[in-house]
Amino acid sequence: MKDADARALLRALFDAALAAARPATCLAPYIARLQPPKGRTIVIGAGKASAAMARAVEDQWPHPLEGLVVTRYGYGEACRRIEIVEAAHPVPDDKGREAAGRIYERVQGLSADDLLLCLISGGASALLALPAPGLTLNDKQDVNRALLKSGANIVEMNTVRKHLSAIKGGRLAIAAQPARVLSWLISDVPNDDPGVIGSGPTVGDKTTFADALAVLAKYRIDPPAAVLRHLQEGADGRIEETPKPGDSRLANVETIMVATPKRSLEAAATVAREHGVEVVMLGDNLEGEARELGAAHARQALEIARRGGKPVAILSGGETTVTVRGKGRGGRNVEYLLAEAIAANGAAGIWGLSADTDGVDGAEDIAGAVFAPDTLARARAQGRDPQAMLDDNDGHGFFELLGDGLITGPTRTNVNDFRVTLIAP
Repeated sequence: MKDADARALLRALFDAALAAARPATCLAPYIARLQPPKGRTIVIGAGKASAAMARAVEDQWPHPLEGLVVTRYGYGEACRRIEIVEAAHPVPDDKGREAAGRIYERVQGLSADDLLLCLISGGASALLALPAPGLTLNDKQDVNRALLKSGANIVEMNTVRKHLSAIKGGRLAIAAQPARVLSWLISDVPNDDPGVIGSGPTVGDKTTFADALAVLAKYRIDPPAAVLRHLQEGADGRIEETPKPGDSRLANVETIMVATPKRSLEAAATVAREHGVEVVMLGDNLEGEARELGAAHARQALEIARRGGKPVAILSGGETTVTVRGKGRGGRNVEYLLAEAIAANGAAGIWGLSADTDGVDGAEDIAGAVFAPDTLARARAQGRDPQAMLDDNDGHGFFELLGDGLITGPTRTNVNDFRVTLIAP
């Protein structure tokens, strides 16, 4: 396969994955079935897809509504009846804290005749930043930064976040009682656990204060004194735990997954097969160190290439981690892809693409990147050492050097990472 054809196919698969998770499309059947309540309809939301979700509700549901959602800077949409606030991600800022406070106030005092429609997607953990009593935004920012560099996975990070929050871990749904609470979720986490997506503001929490302390200890994170005191008081029973699954106060809460990583991978697989490419599906919940997974997928690709035959696409999703030890900017998709390119070692007929479906790989406005059989040779011709750049966690710098970074701009959805390795001898 020619290089241009391979790159075009990789992008077509990624675009198919994105299209399957577009809020206007995936919300449509649920909006069509939604009946107006006797009372008010209040729309709230948080996440990188929340503004696009709000726009879809406004455009497709003709009944009265009002509300407020908070999304990442650059991910807003023009809405008429739902206020859109843009704030910082992945480290929260004052805009996010203020919006979270207003959302929390807005859901209180509702009646049993009211409907609270919650639009939650990946990114909500940082965007819905309302510190628990006794904590400050600075406390949450410090812990967030440490977690992002630590190598902790999303379940571990959100275990801590829920126990530093006044609104996450089911507390938002408790505050909204006795209203009916309907949550539409776009999943960006392995296994689509609603308690992990956006730190589960409307879902019973399986984790505890003690679990949060264990995460900090595991990754040797030294939190601000107020954070440590808060978590210890919670573990000792002096602060009320998050509501747990089965809590009677959550009986009036319904949660629906409207888009998932699995559905996006299946959409990409359909396009691959239409192009005569066989598909090896590794699943939508892969985790672990990004560089280790990249090397493992390269070994699998080399074995498929040795066997010959029809072109093959290896597809996977999930959320890997990067333990930042160097001076680079991290980014799990570019770290994965650089490790895969190094392990493939310029083998003929192997290309790869890895990108975050939200358009942001880590803290960069770059979704991910693409590698080709000549990637290592082109880098070395410019005097760069691929392994040294990987060791420095500088995947973004590596692919920017070659012009192979994948820039999508705001996608306004988020179904986690998308990875494809194409073997076309």
